[in-house]
Amino acid sequence: MTAYHNEHPELPTENDMSDDKPFYEHHVFFCLNEREGKDCRPSCGKHGAEKAQKHAKQRIKELDLSGQGKVRINKAGCLDRCEEGPVVVIYPQGTWYTYVDNSDIDEIIDRHIVKGEIVERLKI
Repeated sequence: MTAYHNEHPELPTENDMSDDKPFYEHHVFFCLNEREGKDCRPSCGKHGAEKAQKHAKQRIKELDLSGQGKVRINKAGCLDRCEEGPVVVIYPQGTWYTYVDNSDIDEIIDRHIVKGEIVERLKI
């Protein structure tokens, strides 16, 4: 146990995760980076990424898929695939997608997260 855990015994320790299961079945990162300037690279934040991330988070909650052992929807800074964006990556698989609108986000959730299928048409 670390000194920090000695000071905060209410916190879980490494031993609490002994079954080797990942903390989340799917950890989903939406790039929200936004660049300024006329000569800069494209940026996901200027293509509706924040609204898409919020939509995904709400949809996962509605499907009762959020929380430990389930799905986590996160915001991320630049994921360095700017020209292919907006982008989202799902771990632990490491599958990268692009999207245009909420129907694409819904398809990624329904097929990849719920059914375990890769959405080939959106994969990058």
